[in-house]
Amino acid sequence: MRSLKTKEITTIGILCALAMILNIMISFPFVPAVPFLKYDPKDIIIVIGGFVYGPFAALLMSFVTAILELFIRGGTYIDVIMNVISTASFACLAAYIYKKNHTKKGAIIGLVSGVLLMTLLMTIWNYIVTPIYYQMPREAVVDMLLPGIIPFNLIKSGLNAGITMLLYKTVVTVLRRTNLVSQSESDEKKNYSLLWVGLFVTVTIVCIILALKGII
Repeated sequence: MRSLKTKEITTIGILCALAMILNIMISFPFVPAVPFLKYDPKDIIIVIGGFVYGPFAALLMSFVTAILELFIRGGTYIDVIMNVISTASFACLAAYIYKKNHTKKGAIIGLVSGVLLMTLLMTIWNYIVTPIYYQMPREAVVDMLLPGIIPFNLIKSGLNAGITMLLYKTVVTVLRRTNLVSQSESDEKKNYSLLWVGLFVTVTIVCIILALKGII
């Protein structure tokens, strides 16, 4: 595990701030069975940071943003733990796979793997923690898994994966032009196929969310 340079720490700090701005601005429930679970887009920025600097940076950003969210939104140590597990499972695995296979295929495999791991872990941890946090019978949580908890995490992480594919090149280009990211830390090759995959995934999942909210 390499140490982070000053410029990397600065960039990670900026990305954490951007992630928290998005977290504050965008937060809403979309699965009726679990109204206490809310979508937020901060994982998009964190996984982009992981794509640039690796899984350790994604893990660091997951901890920092979870602590910041605790101070901004309030909550308990349980919220911090669940926040870190959710974000880190998605972003760290995606960043690790992309680091090993620095291609369009590697990015897609990493993001899909992150979606599946996050959904699995959050299903398990919601089964463990939700009865304690909300003082409800565990059987009630089991009844919410399939109609609520599992779809929520699949849709949330899937949407964040799609938007990551859409925005990755743009964000990295901006960071490069401001000299916060060097050429060696990013992929200069233009690959519009990743953008089209991201657009398709994003539009599909947005339509699912709108249908769940009864808008379409």
